[in-house]
Amino acid sequence: MSANKIIIALDGFSSTGKSTIAKQLAKTLNYIYVDTGAMYRAVTFYAMRKQYIDANSFEIDKLINDLDSIRLSFVFNDTLGFAEMYLNDENVEKEIRTLDVSKLVSKVSAISAVRKKLVSEQQVMGKDKGIVMDGRDIGTVVFPDAELKLFMTASADKRAIRRYKELIDRGDNVNYEDILHNVQERDRIDSTREDSPLIKADDAIEFDNSDMGLEEQFERIMSLVKERIKS
Repeated sequence: MSANKIIIALDGFSSTGKSTIAKQLAKTLNYIYVDTGAMYRAVTFYAMRKQYIDANSFEIDKLINDLDSIRLSFVFNDTLGFAEMYLNDENVEKEIRTLDVSKLVSKVSAISAVRKKLVSEQQVMGKDKGIVMDGRDIGTVVFPDAELKLFMTASADKRAIRRYKELIDRGDNVNYEDILHNVQERDRIDSTREDSPLIKADDAIEFDNSDMGLEEQFERIMSLVKERIKS
């Protein structure tokens, strides 16, 4: 679109469609897309596999001691049209999207040492701009000087319905009440954690997409992108 590349930061609550919009923006602009949530999910999956964390306990020190041996990377899948998450050279894209991981990821992402490691890696990814990054603290911590910051929100029940349909379509055995509880609990943990809580940046534009379709969202956001690129 233009040689004047920018950083687009998409923050917001879980299951607000951030990654869907971010992927679409990146594809249209020929930008790099980074799903920071996948990075936190991969660390969570690592901790689960090592039996450092479950519903009742979390051996935080053991996970922190292992951080230097956790290597995360995104590998583009030509067939799917987006990059998949790799943990120590293993494709874990499917494993990290389960409800089991969703139930624990907010606890892992609240650990300061984990956030420090991943934020550092995310900042390196965006040093040349031309990037669309979504997560919880992109506009406030990772890229506070991003040219365009968006904050996505929607009612908890609408988000739970979207997540439920997504998992059912994938063949997972889940029920709506569990997912609604998970959405509400993640909101609580993400918004109240001590390190980099989920908050809307002062200069972010809020999008409540409870009753907004993807096409309308994309068109409105693309008009904002064009304004920022021109300026």
